[in-house]
Amino acid sequence: MKFMKLGSKPDAFQAEGSSIRYVSSELATDVIINVGEVKFYLHKFPLLSKSNCLQKLVVKANEENSDEIHLFDFPGGSKAFEICAKFCYGMIVTLNAYNVVAARCAAEYLEMTETIDRGNLIFKIEVFLNSSIFRSWKDSIIVLQTTKSLLPWSEDLKVVGRCIDSIASKTSVDPVNINWSYTYNRKLAVPEKVVEAEATYQDRLQSVPKDWWVEDICELEMDLYKRVMIAVKSKGRMDGNVIGEALKTYAIRWLPDSIDALVSNDHYRRNKYLVETIICLLPSEKSVEGCSCSFLLKLLKVAMLVGANESAREDLVCRISIKLDEASVDDLLIPSRSPQTTIYDVELVQCIVNRFVMNEKCKVDMAIVEKDEKGSCDFVLARGPWLNVGKLIDGYLAEVARDPNFIFSSFIELSQSIPESARPIHDGLYRAIDIYLKEHPNLIKAEKKKICGLMNVKKLTMEASMHAAQNERLPLRVVVQVLFFEQVRATSSAAQSLKNNSTDASNSTTTNTEEEWDNKTVSENCKSLRKQMNQLKLKDEGELVKKGRQKSIKRGSKNSKSGAQLLPSRSRRIFSKLWVHKKGSSGENRSSETSASSQSPTSMIPVDNKSSGSSSRHRRHSIS
Repeated sequence: MKFMKLGSKPDAFQAEGSSIRYVSSELATDVIINVGEVKFYLHKFPLLSKSNCLQKLVVKANEENSDEIHLFDFPGGSKAFEICAKFCYGMIVTLNAYNVVAARCAAEYLEMTETIDRGNLIFKIEVFLNSSIFRSWKDSIIVLQTTKSLLPWSEDLKVVGRCIDSIASKTSVDPVNINWSYTYNRKLAVPEKVVEAEATYQDRLQSVPKDWWVEDICELEMDLYKRVMIAVKSKGRMDGNVIGEALKTYAIRWLPDSIDALVSNDHYRRNKYLVETIICLLPSEKSVEGCSCSFLLKLLKVAMLVGANESAREDLVCRISIKLDEASVDDLLIPSRSPQTTIYDVELVQCIVNRFVMNEKCKVDMAIVEKDEKGSCDFVLARGPWLNVGKLIDGYLAEVARDPNFIFSSFIELSQSIPESARPIHDGLYRAIDIYLKEHPNLIKAEKKKICGLMNVKKLTMEASMHAAQNERLPLRVVVQVLFFEQVRATSSAAQSLKNNSTDASNSTTTNTEEEWDNKTVSENCKSLRKQMNQLKLKDEGELVKKGRQKSIKRGSKNSKSGAQLLPSRSRRIFSKLWVHKKGSSGENRSSETSASSQSPTSMIPVDNKSSGSSSRHRRHSIS
């Protein structure tokens, strides 16, 4: 910390209690000056030689035959006046960042100018401010903090403005040129590394982070912080990410952690003003850089709780919608306010998602208008935000689905807000639907059918399909669809594997006559082996069907030898119908399997064999 000593005589001021100050001297005092509740017993001559104000007041007091002078509304109080009085006596006075502004305002009040005496107190303080204080990073911040209690004097003397300009200018300095101390406790760019004077430019650059100044200015009061940040932004040299980091650090420093403290009557207005101020200081919306989506959503939560003005909340919603693909599910869990009955504010999230969709569509339209032709890699990258938002919405639906007051129509609307291409896999949507059906058991059949219609069973993974096949909360029609497409998938996989094996065998032929003869023999053997395998497969299927019928007759019996016991009874019955349909339909079934993706799997043609051995009869059953 910088300091300046004035005067050379020893300090002769003494105190008598808390309200009397006097100078220990052989000469009797001849004037009493009242500053607040403190009386100063002093001598006229040293005071009048430095202060034009005291000259006028002494003349007035003599006219009134009084030896007391009252200084009303004196800036800095009795301590600041004592500094000025000691300077008049030539006693040693030490000025530093904590008292220099008070002394400057007091000297202005007392009119201690150069017209009264050369090298007066105002001149000396101005030299100290310009040569030392405003050149020091931390002293400038300390001085700025002290100006709050000295308004409007500090403002009129331009001390506040000069401090702000000094701080803002230093934040814009290239980090490699910073050689003063600063506070940085969040994350060190190069931990435990000492930068020597002879260090390379790159080493010094890495040692000082771009946001080195953020923590020091967090101690400023809100109004002063706002003015500093406006000055920093006006310089036009600060990175948007650094501005965002500064605002985030300030919010963490001053906003309470608990909701009760946030909305308490004691700090409600302060917190509201703080949030609105931080929002107005956010980097430009057009800038890709700036605050993270997570921080913006946390700000939105606080803004909703403290009742921030509508324009501030609207600004946050616009910013969040631009970066929604960076958010997490926890970030979107914003508590609702009255009169909403849900736990979380689903309507607000719906609004954000709609804005995101609109923004993305505008980007596509602009690309078409500009005829911006991009490669396949760029197309994949463009789909990235959609895929992230698709996972985000499915995860959010799974969380809010547990709320008993979350209505059916809101679930449908939010799930349909994003296009189908944003969900290449429907496992997350299936999980949300399953949770909603579990927590809302009173849904009617039509509602269950509609909510399950959101899900495409073809886009379920193997694990999700196995779970859905055993899920008794799903309508029977959906379970049949899951089982059917799983069978189609398994059949297609087996056919593809067999095709690949045949291709590999055909590609291995050579021009050698003996190798051609060997390959021909191998090919014939493969065909023979394949025929035998198909016969064994049909035989195994017949045995499975036979066992399934025996189990349907003996429902109460427990047979541990059958692998079908791994599924519930409803799924086993459906599986048995599918296997019988496959065997009875033979060639027709194969053709239907190849076009299964375009056919409805909800209608089957099972084969019923009578115990007397009569011919099978085909019946069409509609399963719903």
